[in-house]
This record gives sequence, structure tokens and C-alpha cells, in this order.
Amino acid sequence: MKITDIKSSGLTGATPLGGWAKDLGRDDVAHTIIAVHTDDGLVGIGSVFSSAALVEGALATLAPLYMGENALEPDRVSEKLHQHTFWFGRGGTVTHTISGINIALWDLLGQATGQPVGRLMGGRYRDRVQPYASILADEPAPMRDELERLRSLGFRAFKIGWGPLGRQSAHVDHTIVRTARETVGADVILAVDPGASDAHWSHGYKWALRTAQMLADYDVAWFEEALPPDDLLGYTELRRLAPVPIAGGEVLTRRQEFARYLQEGAFDIVQPDTTKGGGLSESRRIGWTAELFGARLIPHGWNTAVGLVADLHLASALSSTDLVEYKTGSPYIDDLTVPGFRLDADGMLEIPAGPGLGVRLDQDALGRWGTSDLGLHDD
Repeated sequence: MKITDIKSSGLTGATPLGGWAKDLGRDDVAHTIIAVHTDDGLVGIGSVFSSAALVEGALATLAPLYMGENALEPDRVSEKLHQHTFWFGRGGTVTHTISGINIALWDLLGQATGQPVGRLMGGRYRDRVQPYASILADEPAPMRDELERLRSLGFRAFKIGWGPLGRQSAHVDHTIVRTARETVGADVILAVDPGASDAHWSHGYKWALRTAQMLADYDVAWFEEALPPDDLLGYTELRRLAPVPIAGGEVLTRRQEFARYLQEGAFDIVQPDTTKGGGLSESRRIGWTAELFGARLIPHGWNTAVGLVADLHLASALSSTDLVEYKTGSPYIDDLTVPGFRLDADGMLEIPAGPGLGVRLDQDALGRWGTSDLGLHDD
């Protein structure tokens, strides 16, 4: 089975609010869907955490390397793309785009063999996984309302992030965390993410340590992105002294970057984003490496339904990955694929058992939010 074409379509018109760029609006493209076409008619789908224009440029650069390649060898083909584009820099748009290609190749391998991606990646440790509802932090009253709404929908794990956290005062941070814990109750997971990968983040190690001590009073499951992502020494010292688990890595790419942080003991939890960190192949390697250093992988998932379903399969194939991030309120997650996602009575998501990723793109949704034709046909 040979690759004959790769098409891409940015998602626009319903981009959820995010902290990474305050000027981004709902018409801006932060995520791009790709479709890998083959000579026997099968099509695999992937997701890339980059704008459509950047992805299109990367695909043009990569085309001589992937055209005619065997679509049933996701590890080898992806590594070929990585190795031959090293001179463009490890990370960034080229790596992000390879991530989406890798997801799509795993989807194709599953379709061709009749097996779910998780089984092909080594086995299914679990058939369902707990999603945590990921929301932006807010003033106490609206945040309380949103958390109550999500709890009523069945979520039993939550993360609050960005917003005012770390941007106003210690009192505001304390009030937000206290409100969140009182709202969701003592019996559920609550994580906190101030988003120190934000532009011109103003706090350092001492702020992070003081905040970690406050978070311990509210039994916070982990403290995420507490320091700027390049502060390896700070993360290492913070993990050594903080009374709560330290998490990070959403802006890192490939196993080489994660290996440095794990070797230095910087994280209790690593959070690669499968749609930009190298795809499922790299996330699996990062998960294996994390286990060697006493850490575990919980993927970053502020992306699309394709990214979420890829993370579900990743969670099925890694023994210690028992949570996935669910960006609530995003049409790109809730409405982009068929079938969609539904919590069971225990607040869990079923991991698809059908061939490949086990989902297909909703053509009506693509018509509303897509920027170009992916060349798909209805099943």
C-alpha cells in the first residue's frame, strides 16, 4: 500500500479560547486535519497542532520523502521524515506535521489489518480511560457554574488552567483553587495549570514552590507548566521539593527532548501532545522512557477529536496512562468525528475497538469548519 497524496484542511470558525496567544480569535487556525491517501483507496486521518499555511508548507517540503512510501510502516516512514529534515531543526512545524502523518499511518495500518491502533501499538491494557475536563480558570462565580455543569455531565476529574492564575496575586490564585476544590468535591481529581509557557511569563522557581505548597492544601493531583518550559534546572529542583507532583512537556517535541528532562528528574508526569510531539510513535517511546525514570505519561490534549482518539489508543497501549485530557466545549472535539464521545456511568470514555482509530470525520462538520477539501468520501 503506497502513499499517493496527503491533503490538509485547517479548522476555523470555532477555535476555542486558549492562553497561548491572547490575540487568537475564533477565526484563527490553530489545528489542521490531514488525510493520507493510498493507491488502494484507503485513507488515514491525522491532526496537526499548527496553522494550515504552515502545514501546507511542511507537506510540500516532505512530499519527496513520503510520496510512494509504504503506508503500513508508521514507525519507519515517520523516522525517515524526521531524519531527513533534521537540518530544518528538530521541533516546530515540520515535526508537528510529521506527527499528524504518523497518526494517519497508524490509522491506515489498523484499517488494513482490521485491528485497533492500541492493539497494534503493543496491546490493550484497558478498554476505557478516564478523561479529565480541561477548562480555563476564571473568576470564582462563572468557574463554579462551569465546573458544576461539567460534573452534572458525568466528569469526575478536572483541570483548571491559565486565565488569572499566576497573573494577578497569590490571593486570587488561592481563591480560584479553593473555589474549584469546593465545587468539584473532595472525591475527584483536580489538577492546576497556570500556563508558564505563556509569552513573557514573569514568575520563577520561588513563586512555583510557594504555589505548590498552597496547592498541596487542596490535594491537587499535579501542578502543570509551573515554570517556563526551558527551565530544566528549575523544574528539577521544584520536583525535588514540591509537595505535589510536577507535570509538563506540552511544548516539547520528540523523545530526545523528553529524555533530558526525565534523566534530570524534572517531571513526575510527562505530557507530550501527540499532534505535535512526533505522533503516536514518539508518544509511545516517551511513555516507555518515562516509566524507566519513575514517571508516567498523561497526554496533553487541547487539540481535536482526532488527537483525543489517538490519545485513547495511546492510553490503551501504555500500562500507567490512565487519564486523557478532554478540552470541553470545543466543537472540534465534540462534533468532528463519527462516532462522537460519550461518558459512561462511571465518567469514563470507551476506547474504540474497531479498525484503525475507529472513527471517521464528520463531513458536515468539515464543511462548516474546514478550509479545504480532504478528498474524503462517506462510508
